Amino acid sequence: MTDSATKWRLYTENQEAWLDMLADCARAKESIVLEQFIFVNDEFGQKLLNICASRAAEGVKVRFLWDAAGSFTFWGSNIAEDLKKKGIELTFWKTLIPSYFKVPNFRSWYFRNHRRTLVIDDQIGYTGSLCIDQRFKNWRDTNVRLEGSIVRQMKNAFERMWARAIGGRKIPPKRTSLRAEFQYLTNYPAPGRRYVYSSLLDAVRRAKDRIFITTPYFVPTHRLTRTLTAAAERGVEVRLIIPEKSDHPTVDLGARSFFKKLLTSGVRIFLYSGNMIHNKAAIVDDTWATIGSMNLDSASLLYNFEANIVTTNDKFAEELVEHFKKDLEESKEVSLTEWQNRFFLEKIPEILIRLVRKFL
Repeated sequence: MTDSATKWRLYTENQEAWLDMLADCARAKESIVLEQFIFVNDEFGQKLLNICASRAAEGVKVRFLWDAAGSFTFWGSNIAEDLKKKGIELTFWKTLIPSYFKVPNFRSWYFRNHRRTLVIDDQIGYTGSLCIDQRFKNWRDTNVRLEGSIVRQMKNAFERMWARAIGGRKIPPKRTSLRAEFQYLTNYPAPGRRYVYSSLLDAVRRAKDRIFITTPYFVPTHRLTRTLTAAAERGVEVRLIIPEKSDHPTVDLGARSFFKKLLTSGVRIFLYSGNMIHNKAAIVDDTWATIGSMNLDSASLLYNFEANIVTTNDKFAEELVEHFKKDLEESKEVSLTEWQNRFFLEKIPEILIRLVRKFL
């Protein structure tokens, strides 16, 4: 789809997104930058590396910024040197936690670079929830290919993180009009710099009709919980899709510890029973929407580096609404009555998880 300034294509099938990413990289003339949380050297990963190495041999500037925890299979390997010989620069994002805390820096769960950014020739950008790992092949993700001025924002965000990772000079953010239809907002683990989180809270507070949210990991902050329940209590239709079973059982327990409060306020919760739903999206009143890397758990909202597309384009929002409705067809709604009438033993793990859920 397109508006006057931005073209986009949304993907719900990871295989389709991967193929287009490879094709666009193969046509690169000047530059390729890839910021990624998880990169695995499997079939797809190797194809991407080979294409990028081929373009680098033709003079294209190629840079990779991978998170050391998410891409830990490469940590300590010779891949950085091997890629350098092929003309590709690779830098690992470690963590902000200093070494005197006596924890293995690169494996710390917090202060991760959880972003996914691919920019080709400063003209084409990809982002969303996809990682470079064949395990994600059949997962339900949402990704987007973009063209337009938004791509320059994505490149600027990459440059700022690259400078942080290599210890270079700070690069100021590119100024963007607050009225711009498409923005690439970032989350930094610091008060006043969680721009995606703040934008979501503001949109939910202003909601008049409906709020649709999909997230694989739902352990919200008290602030977000209050904002969602307040919206439901004033008559806004609030629907939430989360996995029936994710790849992090502890986080699933954390999510369920919020169910009673949310259901009582009128929030409708749906458990997705298809392949793992890893989609991170929200739509408010069909006039505000976001997709990207940010989960709705404490680690993502407060402690990690994230980035999302945020837009007020109604056509973009409408597409995401259609995706949401389709996902509802593979989801089962949680009933407040059934949830309250479960055996007490079923509730004990959810009670215990409350002691630590703000760290999940």
